[in-house]
Amino acid sequence: MHERIELTKDYTISRVLNGCWQLSEGHSLQAGLDFKDVMNAFHMLAEQGFTTFDCADIYTGVEEFIGKFVTELKHGHGISSDDIQIHTKYVPDINHLAQVDYAATERIIDRSLKRLNRDTLDLVQFHWWDYDVPGCVETAGSLLRLKEKGKIRNIGVTNFDTVHLKELVDAGIPVVSMQAQYSLFDRRPERRLLDYCMDNDIKMLCYGTLSGGFLAEKWIGAAAAEPETRSQVKYLQIIEDTLAWDGYQRLLVLLSDIARKYNVGISNVASKYILSRPGVAGAIIGIRNSRHVQSNSRIFKFELEEEEIQMIRDFLQTFPSPEGEPFELERTVGSKYRGIMHMNINEKEQS
Repeated sequence: MHERIELTKDYTISRVLNGCWQLSEGHSLQAGLDFKDVMNAFHMLAEQGFTTFDCADIYTGVEEFIGKFVTELKHGHGISSDDIQIHTKYVPDINHLAQVDYAATERIIDRSLKRLNRDTLDLVQFHWWDYDVPGCVETAGSLLRLKEKGKIRNIGVTNFDTVHLKELVDAGIPVVSMQAQYSLFDRRPERRLLDYCMDNDIKMLCYGTLSGGFLAEKWIGAAAAEPETRSQVKYLQIIEDTLAWDGYQRLLVLLSDIARKYNVGISNVASKYILSRPGVAGAIIGIRNSRHVQSNSRIFKFELEEEEIQMIRDFLQTFPSPEGEPFELERTVGSKYRGIMHMNINEKEQS
């Protein structure tokens, strides 16, 4: 049985969300995605109970692709377009933050509605690149007005730190979810953010749980890695700054031993570990082809024992996690983590 969770009253999602960042034109460093196969994967996932899809206004081409999926569901039999949940994001470009107003926000939300072929957006996750530019709380207020207008069902945030999330909550923005990077390598949410979210009934949705594909059997014994995607560039940096290659190899062996016991994969154990953490509502797992569908369904076929969770935890605690709050390094000018961020994806359409 696939686990579901109530994100907020009368709104439930699958605990494993289908992540669509990997379908974006900006993700792969190599050519070639079979979108016919991806569409097939979407139908397979929905039929197996993985009905929640995560995308963003800045994932080039992805909202339109999900919109085509919605159209197919409307004209098909079985799963209806009302049976799926679509989470998108609102990420104004860093160069345009000072110009963002209610009209600009409504324009982007209307664009997402049109692309996704929806009357209402189930969840809009808000991001603000630079806290030094005023307008973050006011822009969240614009989303609240659009919620009251019926264009948005729920408001979430993505890649906020605890202090600025608290500013939104204190201003009366009904934030229901926080999307943050959280994995065996990147445990920054454990410092403060998870506790704050639990205290304020904000559900944590985690991305990067499989670390760009580095939590997999194929890397056991590998001497090095050549990144194939922007996610892998980022995760190689994180591995370097945390477990280093030797610690990473030891972690793979530990996870492999546990996976063998349950007849699942390393990726399933890594996902299950994050889903077992207090305050975590869901893990976003990227979908690039139909081959991954069966792997995802194994996540709910076993439960980690308490001592296995503790064993993983004890191992990780002998290594550092990246410094600071979630996304703090990615915001820091001059940081290698910031160097791979694309902060002006909407520029052509917003100028």
